[in-house]
Amino acid sequence: MEGILPLFKPAGMTSHDCVFKLRKILKTKKVGHTGTLDPDVTGVLPICIGKATKVAEYITDAGKSYEGEVTIGFSTTTEDASGEVVEKKSVNQTISRNEIIQVLDSLTGEIEQTPPMYSAVKVGGTRLYEYARKGIEVERPTRKVTINSIQLLDDRNEFSGESFHFRFRVSCSKGTYIRTLAVMIGERLGYPAHMSNLIRVQSATFTLEDCLTFEHIERIMEAGTISSALRPLESALSHLPKYVISDKVAEKVKNGALLQIPEHLKYSNGPIIAETEEGLALAIYSKHPNKPGLLKPVKVLRNEQEQ
Repeated sequence: MEGILPLFKPAGMTSHDCVFKLRKILKTKKVGHTGTLDPDVTGVLPICIGKATKVAEYITDAGKSYEGEVTIGFSTTTEDASGEVVEKKSVNQTISRNEIIQVLDSLTGEIEQTPPMYSAVKVGGTRLYEYARKGIEVERPTRKVTINSIQLLDDRNEFSGESFHFRFRVSCSKGTYIRTLAVMIGERLGYPAHMSNLIRVQSATFTLEDCLTFEHIERIMEAGTISSALRPLESALSHLPKYVISDKVAEKVKNGALLQIPEHLKYSNGPIIAETEEGLALAIYSKHPNKPGLLKPVKVLRNEQEQ
């Protein structure tokens, strides 16, 4: 079994829980997820199976999109709805739609975030949530992330009340904490805040419309039609630049040969996919660090023994 299964992750399960359950349903051990989603978060979680586990990191590294809800008026220990209330401040004014849009615009581009204490980031070899559960506060590393866009989804013109909430859609880079983004939105509006709901609507090229539930996967597995639901590993790489090679060069690529950088990829700095004229991805290349003008293989995806 080989391919990518776009899973709709339900609430209440970790990403690892999803992998564990799918190993049982699919009766195969070679299963991996493509980026951790918090238990309360639902939505798109592409799962790599078999040889497709080789490309999991390229889905993880690609952009993500979420639709979330931020509640203004109180903050929590976990920065989401599952935590205990830390600070409350009644909203004693009416906040206009334009004020919120200005705050969202101010958070677009490259920003710095400090990961929440309840997160899987490691400090000193220990995950932050392990410190948090023991009541230990540690210094956390600040990281740079990119917010490509934030859009206000609520159509109200004014927001008021002791506390209030609104929905937004955000497209962002790997490593962005939407919980922390919700807190930052509140800070810029002058109030404590937390993320009260979140769904991932896109991961790399996979969207909600592509996703299957566990129940659906179980049904098609029992019917023997699971292969129809599996996307080829190439679908995980479709956002990356391609180098189409001849059959003669393909034989060399399968054996890890260096390649000349083609003219159309001279200014490409990320991973490059070497693929056949039929669109079969054979290997992932990058620019050679010591040999200008050459590409070196990072990962051979298909070789002679596997054909």
